[in-house]
Amino acid sequence: MNILYAIQGTGNGHLSRAIDIIPELKKYGSLDLFVSGAQAEVVLPYPVKYKSKGLSFYFGKSGGINFLKTFQKNSSKDVIKEIKNFPVEKYDLVVNDFEPITAWACRRKEVKIVSLSHQAALLSKKAPRPKIVDPFGEWMLKNYAPVKKYVGFHFEEYDKNIFTPVIRQAIRQAKVKDHGHYTVYLPAYDDKKLVQRLLKLDKIKWHIFSKHTKRPYHVGRISVFPVSGADFIESVVSSSGVLCGAGFETPAEVLHMNKKLLVVPMKSQYEQHCNAAALKKLGVPVLKKVKKKSIKKIGQWLEEAKPLNLEFPDVAGDAVEYMFEKFV
Repeated sequence: MNILYAIQGTGNGHLSRAIDIIPELKKYGSLDLFVSGAQAEVVLPYPVKYKSKGLSFYFGKSGGINFLKTFQKNSSKDVIKEIKNFPVEKYDLVVNDFEPITAWACRRKEVKIVSLSHQAALLSKKAPRPKIVDPFGEWMLKNYAPVKKYVGFHFEEYDKNIFTPVIRQAIRQAKVKDHGHYTVYLPAYDDKKLVQRLLKLDKIKWHIFSKHTKRPYHVGRISVFPVSGADFIESVVSSSGVLCGAGFETPAEVLHMNKKLLVVPMKSQYEQHCNAAALKKLGVPVLKKVKKKSIKKIGQWLEEAKPLNLEFPDVAGDAVEYMFEKFV
């Protein structure tokens, strides 16, 4: 069987999960990889046959997406051309991780496609939603990379075709410790503003990982680093807790390592607000924004929050096996 695994490259979570999914897919046939997107630092340790800028979202500095840059960097003509020309018909199966070009190409050419992603879990009506449901956000989840058959990953098994998170082996095998610092990953915030606000919390050491700086620097008890996979993992593994966006992979890994967690869903990112709703049900505190008034709440989290004692089993093989039994 000829299989294409199409992976979203906006953000690091999709590629991090792919590292564990790829060996499982290889058990079922010949595998080619396609990565589309331009906002990831994770490098796959496997040859990638196809690459594309895809439809990438670019982070701003005030808690949300930089829509101007996103529109400037994305060419609808190029994407439409890629959808028409991408050779999905060469494959018996396309496994799609929220990747739009192959999803639309498969729909156009009637090629078999199955979604294997976190976003797929949000297609289930049983997955948690925020109090205010966003109709456009719901539309995006269904139509950005449209599929009819799917296997999803989420914080809990909310439905029969939803599995708990894939925790990469680098995290599973890490020796978890506590060096007393807190790790911050909020890519949609300006690191300089984060420094100004977090300095107001006395005696706390912070490691901030930022997409907006190219060189590390230090201000008092705060160290700021450019985003690097290995350095970030080391910081999280040795932290007391993590302050991050309400994405999926990073919060899941933090929970698996039994660290304290505080999440801030990104503005205009409906998926993150869905994730935040699910995390809140688990007992994870959620912060709307990081602003001056937020410092008191962050301070309370530092003093009062406790790890949730969750542990996620290794489900990569089970999810892929279920996908082939159910849909292939």
